[in-house]
Amino acid sequence: MTVRPWLRRARRALLAAGTAAVLAAGALTGAATASQAATQGPCDIYAAGGTPCVAAHSTTRALIASYNGPLYQVQRASDGTVQNIGVLSAGGVADATAQDSFCAGTVCTITRVYDQTGNGNTLVYQGPGGTGGADTAAVANTEALSVGGHKAYALSIDPGNSYFAHNSAGGVPTGSSPEGEYMVTSGTHVNKGCCFDYGNTEVDHKADGNGAMDAINFSTECWFGGCSGTGPWVQADLENGLFPGGSAAWNPNQVSETSHFVTAMLKNDGTTRMALQGSNAQSGSLTKLYSGSLPSGYNPMHKQGAIILGSGGDCCQSNRNASAGTFYEGAMVKGYPSDATDAAVQADIAAAGYGSAPTGAGSLTPGSRVSLRATTACCTSDYLRHDDADTKVVISAVSTSSPATDKADATWIVRAGLANGACLSFESANESGAYLRHYAFELHLDPDDGSTQFAADATFCPQPGNSGTGYSLRSFNYPAKYIRHYASTAYVASNGGTDAWDTTSLWAQDTTWLAAAPWS
Repeated sequence: MTVRPWLRRARRALLAAGTAAVLAAGALTGAATASQAATQGPCDIYAAGGTPCVAAHSTTRALIASYNGPLYQVQRASDGTVQNIGVLSAGGVADATAQDSFCAGTVCTITRVYDQTGNGNTLVYQGPGGTGGADTAAVANTEALSVGGHKAYALSIDPGNSYFAHNSAGGVPTGSSPEGEYMVTSGTHVNKGCCFDYGNTEVDHKADGNGAMDAINFSTECWFGGCSGTGPWVQADLENGLFPGGSAAWNPNQVSETSHFVTAMLKNDGTTRMALQGSNAQSGSLTKLYSGSLPSGYNPMHKQGAIILGSGGDCCQSNRNASAGTFYEGAMVKGYPSDATDAAVQADIAAAGYGSAPTGAGSLTPGSRVSLRATTACCTSDYLRHDDADTKVVISAVSTSSPATDKADATWIVRAGLANGACLSFESANESGAYLRHYAFELHLDPDDGSTQFAADATFCPQPGNSGTGYSLRSFNYPAKYIRHYASTAYVASNGGTDAWDTTSLWAQDTTWLAAAPWS
């Protein structure tokens, strides 16, 4: 394989990193400001500690201070064209504006996440056009966030999405060789489906026995039973089991990691011991969840050296991934990192400045109340509201002189998305437990029946407004469709289609909403 110049530069910088000086600085210098790239990244810290990265993946930032290549690739649904999304500067944050420009007016998916180390361990989705298989690529703009004050996008994986890499010359540890891994994920977007993993996996996509995997698992899945708390937990997927500690018995030191941004770490020397650690990725130090012997039957390990993200190892050639989770960044290293190195990496992650989307997202914060005002020239006094005569959702004029009932009908309580915590759901302010949801592409106000279908229909992902202002609210389970008003009725609509409300005329304006002060 020909190695591109930017890969050579990244590799040289990684190998040339000093040891003690870089590691000592790791907990102190960390990350980019709004105008300055990082002086070092997690992989520089690992290299200084004698455990160099063999793979580094992120959709949010460079993990090596000198890295100036692409982070990930997106593909447009409208014409199938792909584009790489890079960094604002060497060692810096993703260029989200490039994605916004390329994907304007269409749906984009993330088709690959590049390996920043130069080792060629690039993750590609497991489906037709990718590595082959039954899954699809994840939608590219499900979660916008802020890193160091700059907008970036997460890789938000839902059931049916997964990624895989295998390069026999890529340097990923095999057999009983020692290995460390970390990822930054989210405690707000999880499920108990098998298996939201990042790490070492089987080459053949089959469950090849104890020790064939060595991957971080982050989920609410309680594999062996007897779990305490609700999760999600940082566990080790070693094949044929998710281990909360050194055995199938529940580890009482486990902690439910519910922060929006979570650091998860696993290290395994391949023969005798492993450790699990977790933390809030925005602040604080690592919690040692387990450090001790490998489970019985797993010493030595039998790692195969492929990499999985978003699914278990025996997926997804004919079966589909069942897990959900969010990936912001992660790396795999050769060797067993010291606790000091782990601590320095956590300090770097915290200093990176992970946070919520920087552009006006405060008005759509879960727990807040909001009224959604139309922006089309015809209707700037109209608000999204439920109709008391039936279950339909419409727009109509609301003003200070409107009856109290009309004001309440046009007020929504913002909730974390029922199907995806990185998105939103809208509960009626005056009908508790009833949510805005689409049915046959028309919007209704219905009580939550607790079903998976309802949760998906009632979840919407906020995006920068399609007309250049405000917000547009993308359907979670129909990602080409957005909440739109048409003839005073609310729908989820695509920009062109067979239904009348899919007309391209005024689509951008009709699908753009201003988050206004609540009427009630």
